[in-house]
Order: sequence, then C-alpha cells, then structure tokens
Amino acid sequence: MLGQRQLRLDDYFDIARRRWWLVLLLGVLGLGITLGVSFFLPYRYDSQSLILVDQQRVSDNLVEPVITMVMSARVATIEEQVLSRTRLQPLIDKYGLFKAAGNGQALPDEMYEDTRDAISVKPVESVISGKDAKAEIPGFYIRFTYRDPRVAQQVCEELTSMFIDQDLRFREQAAQGTTTFLQSQLDDAKRKLDEQEGRLAQFKRKYLGALPDDTQSNLNVLTSLGTQLDSVMGALNRTQQDKVYTESLLQQQLQAWQKPSGDAPPPQTLDQQLATLEDQLTGLQIKDTPEHPDVVRMKAIVAELKEKVAQAHANPKGSSLSKAAAADTHEPILIQQLRSQLQAEDEAMHAQAKEQERINDQIKVYEGRIQMSPAVEQEYKQISRDHETALQFYDSLLKKQNESEMAADLQRRQEGEQFRVLDPPSLPDKPSFPNRPILALQGLLAGLALGAGLVCGLEMSDVRLRTERDVESLLLLPTLAMVPVIIPGKLRKEKHKTKNQQESAAVTPAIKV
Repeated sequence: MLGQRQLRLDDYFDIARRRWWLVLLLGVLGLGITLGVSFFLPYRYDSQSLILVDQQRVSDNLVEPVITMVMSARVATIEEQVLSRTRLQPLIDKYGLFKAAGNGQALPDEMYEDTRDAISVKPVESVISGKDAKAEIPGFYIRFTYRDPRVAQQVCEELTSMFIDQDLRFREQAAQGTTTFLQSQLDDAKRKLDEQEGRLAQFKRKYLGALPDDTQSNLNVLTSLGTQLDSVMGALNRTQQDKVYTESLLQQQLQAWQKPSGDAPPPQTLDQQLATLEDQLTGLQIKDTPEHPDVVRMKAIVAELKEKVAQAHANPKGSSLSKAAAADTHEPILIQQLRSQLQAEDEAMHAQAKEQERINDQIKVYEGRIQMSPAVEQEYKQISRDHETALQFYDSLLKKQNESEMAADLQRRQEGEQFRVLDPPSLPDKPSFPNRPILALQGLLAGLALGAGLVCGLEMSDVRLRTERDVESLLLLPTLAMVPVIIPGKLRKEKHKTKNQQESAAVTPAIKV
C-alpha cells in the first residue's frame, strides 16, 4: 500500500526487514557476475610519458617570441595534427594495432578509431590560479593503452617523438612564415617610401627657397635687399648730383678756355693751373666740410697736378717739352680731368642703375616666394605627412623583421620555447584493465541498486493491509477495533511456553544476586 499514503521512517524499516534478503541477493549476484566476467576480459596496459614545456631561455624583453598562441591551444593543435589519419596510419600498419582476433579482419576505419581512442593527451595541472591556469600549462601527459605492454611502450615512444617533431616543425614554420610575410610587407613599404621620398624631393626642387622653413630667411633677405636698394638709390642720387656738378665745372672751364682769341690770355702753365685749382679748393673748403664729395674730388685733382708739377721741376728738359705740348694741346689738363671724371661718373651711374635693377628683381622674387608660402606650406605638410607615415611604417616593419629574424635564429639554436621529455614512456608491469576490485565494487553497487529498485516495485504493487494507517488511508475512516491474530492451540501453547522460559531466564539472575 505504498501508493496510498505517505511513508514514515518506521515504514521504511518495516520494508527493509521484509525485503533485505532480496537486495542482498541481487548485490551478491552482481558482485559474482562482474568478478566472473572480469576473468574473461582482455588485459590492457597503459604506457605513459611526460613532456615538459621549457620556456624561452632569452628574456621576452630582449627577443619577442615568434609564437604568440597560448600553450593549451598550441598543444590542442599539435594533437589534432599528430592524431590525424595520415600520421597514425603508418603507425597502425607498422605495429598492426587493433586487428581483429582469429580469422576476422578489422576495417581500416575501425582500426583508426580504436587507435585514436587508445591515445589520450592530458595537461599537467598548473599552479597558476585564475583564468590563465588552463592557457599556461607546464606540460602534458601522453598515454597509450594496448593489450601488449611492449607494443604500448613503443607506440607511446613514437607518439612522444611525433609530438616533439611536430612542435619543432610548427615553430619553424611559424618563424619562417612570419619572416617571409614581414619581408614582403617590408618590400612593399620600401617601394611606397621611395615613391614618397621622390615626390618630396621633386616638390623641394620645384619650390626651392619657398618652403616653409625658408619663410623667415626670405623675410630677412627681403629686409636686407630693401636696405641695399636704399643704399644703391642714395649712391645713384649722389652720383647724379656729382655728375651735374662736374658738368657745370666742365662747362665753366670750356667757356673760359673758348673765349675769343683777341681777349684770350696766354695758355696757363702747370704752376698757374695748380694755383687756380688750389684757390678753388680753398673756396670749397670754406664753403663745405672736408668730407664733402666736391672737396674730396678737388683734393684728388690738386694732388695729381702737384705730382705733374713736381715731375716737371725734376726734369727741366721734360718741362720744356711739356710746355711745348701744353702749348700745342687743344684743351687744358683740368678740362681733360673733368671729362675723365664725368665719364667715370657716367659709368658709375650705369653700374648703380644695373645694381638697382638687379636688387628690384630679387625683391620681386622673394616677395613672390613669401606670397605663395601659405599654399606651398599646405601642400608641403600633406606631402611631409604622407612621407612621415610611410617612414614610420617602414621603420616599424624593419624592427619587427629584425625581431622575427632573431626569434627564428633563437629557434634554430634551440634556445626558444620547446618540448622536452621529462619522463620517457614507461613499460607497464601490470594491466590497467580490468581492475577487478573496482569492477567488483561496481557490480555490488549495481546489484544493490537493482535490488532496491525491485523492492520498491514490489512494495508499490503490494495491496495487502498491514497496519491501522493502511486501513485508514484506504477507507478514509477511523479504526474502531482490530481483530487480533488467531493462533491455533498448539502454536499458542508453544508460544506461551517460550514466553515463560524467557521470563524465567530474565528473573533467575536477579534471584541469584
């Protein structure tokens, strides 16, 4: 009547007293069956090796590792590559793994699946706590399970070598691939940088002197040219004034020299001309300062004439010749000097005018450079920015390529991160399967569970009424009286006799005391 009411603890005890033999029987039966079956199961042996992950011997701050993949993902990738059909099939053919016993022949797919299932790769538990504990593993175990312990050890040894070789190949390919990729990118960046440098050089040649860096120097040169122009214009004005004054002197001398012959005085000698010029110099010194151009010029003429007079007095014969020459000459020496001076002033004015024109041309050039400087600066900034970007990109790629080459060389020297066999594959001395104590315990627990389930089913299907609560839960009415159990006379006498014996046995010790 288990389905009619809620069970209490004493109900469970009653069920256990009634059905314990069934649970125990099924438990012992399960134990015996599993132990019996275990003697017919084939033995399996586990061979295991431990591979330690050696970290890079050179500091990461000096040489960046080529492989940035976390170790757990890297081991998983290598595991899939090693356990692929193309890598395991030669191993299966070499050792004849998992062929069917007797005359039967296993299919290749079945052999491959059984071999793959017999291989397990388990990471070593890391002491690192946190979310990176699974990513950074210090090593991993490789285990192979097979019915022959010697074959299991040999296969585990080859699997260990395959893992190490695949890791080495993986790191070399990663280093070579990174270097090749960076080299192609570096060549492309070098080509773009050359284009930008050529464009920048062409721009500088085109706007030479008008670049943003030349603006201040152009302003300084323009200021200097303005000062030079003022100086040349002042010199030109003074030369023009001197020319006008020289022309007036020449005109006066010509008028004085070209008077009518009747009134003309006799030709002046050098001494007379010197006296006349000294008188004129004295008048100019009274009127002007010693630095005045007219005074300076007249001093030069007087000094030259004094030299001629001194030569004439030193050579009397030459003096007579000079007198004759002076008598025969058409113009006095003063007029000739004034004409020479006038010609020199004309030449000076011509040179100053050309200098003024040259300075004006230069001023126009520099003013044009300054006017076009904003537009040139804008275009120059754009070209310089493109060139700087290309240069920085090229420098960064060059640095990365050098680091990649260092990392690849580190891998070739076996100084980088690598796998190292810490524990070689073991030769198992006892089978890992079947484990009879574990199987016996599992069979016992299974039998007990089956017995408990069977007891529960029997109790659920039992419709007998055993207690007052069973009656009340079925009839939903209170119990007024219970009919006692009627025992036959013989059984009742035996029961009464047994009861008296129990009471006398309980009282006897008390009397003895």
